[in-house]
Amino acid sequence: MFVVIRNTPRDYAWGSALHIAAFLGTEPSGGPEAELWLGAHPGSPARIDDPAAVGGARDLGEWIAADPARALGPELASRGARLPFLLKLLAAAGPLSLQAHPTPEQAEAGFAREEAAGIAIDAYDRNYKDTFHKPELIVALSETLDALSGFRPVEEVRGVLAALREADAADPEPELGALDLLEEHLQGGRGIEATVEWLLRDGRGGDTGEASWVIERVVRLAGSEVAQRSPFALSFATVRMLAESYPGDPGIVISLLLNRVRLVRGEALYLRAGNIHAYLGGLGIELMASSDNVLRGGLTPKHIDVDELLDVLDVTPMPAPRLAPETASDGVLTFRPDVSDFVLHRAEPGTASSRIALTGPAIVLAERDEVRLEGAHGEVVLPRGGSVYVTPDEGALTITGAGVAWVATTGRPVS
Repeated sequence: MFVVIRNTPRDYAWGSALHIAAFLGTEPSGGPEAELWLGAHPGSPARIDDPAAVGGARDLGEWIAADPARALGPELASRGARLPFLLKLLAAAGPLSLQAHPTPEQAEAGFAREEAAGIAIDAYDRNYKDTFHKPELIVALSETLDALSGFRPVEEVRGVLAALREADAADPEPELGALDLLEEHLQGGRGIEATVEWLLRDGRGGDTGEASWVIERVVRLAGSEVAQRSPFALSFATVRMLAESYPGDPGIVISLLLNRVRLVRGEALYLRAGNIHAYLGGLGIELMASSDNVLRGGLTPKHIDVDELLDVLDVTPMPAPRLAPETASDGVLTFRPDVSDFVLHRAEPGTASSRIALTGPAIVLAERDEVRLEGAHGEVVLPRGGSVYVTPDEGALTITGAGVAWVATTGRPVS
């Protein structure tokens, strides 16, 4: 069954005024359009174009709750009336908050703990809104998409510090001690973890703490000619950009400990549990497990629970977590993470056709031009920017047309 869906972009302040409208082929709203949600998440469930075709349900969440066997298929419905993934268009004109997400075990334990403590689900200091993890995959749709993701390899952190030292030595207004203090924390027994903790605890109380002094000094040095000529010039430019958006925020310095990533169109990042990250700018198609569990680590006025963040955080240094696609069949690339919640296919059939075997319910979004989808029982033509929910009994999709079809569905079971 093919159920045409649509939604209204969410107007978060960091959103782009143009990217999503350009993708959809619609007129811009005049305000920020940050995220377009295509799924059943209660925060913004996708609207159903023809409610009469699905028993009167107005949105995907309502339909799945009323008829899970039909909407999800018997196998998935037997595990709960829930679509496990959420597909988004994400369009950032400025930085999002630094954040990390829990494992399934951490989410279950955290949710139970906060429920037992009587913390309201919508309370400012609530960390866990549900019992689910939230791994994320993002593929760049704009020419470039910029992000911070995961802690840099140790040698790179040393290189960043060396570049700051060089800038400090050349500064006509020297201020001794700030970089020594930063390096002292980084070289301690807990290294990165201790430094993040110190910055978040000491640097969020105004301008009285030592960490605030270090943040101010790093921002000054990042704007120097020496820093701009260094191999880490992009990271120092990011420091200046973050300082304009969030002056004095400890996330400014934390950003220098993280991989500074620039994806070009078609490249992807896969963010596992514990990966601290922030998107900085660009348009991407994002696919994630459907959850609201976010532990923030800076670049935000929202609640930061330092203890809980440190429990969730993976501080293992690593390269940027890029995910290369598989060539699944003619015209089809598949981005397959190591979870069963979701998998993302990109089909560009051109003058031929592409075929994708479904592993569960699917959501399809058309890019650039029209695409035609045919399954075992039905068919639909999607215009540029159109989207449709596909029930798993369609079995496989044959895709034709001049556009690109992004197909989100469930993944294979992970052993």
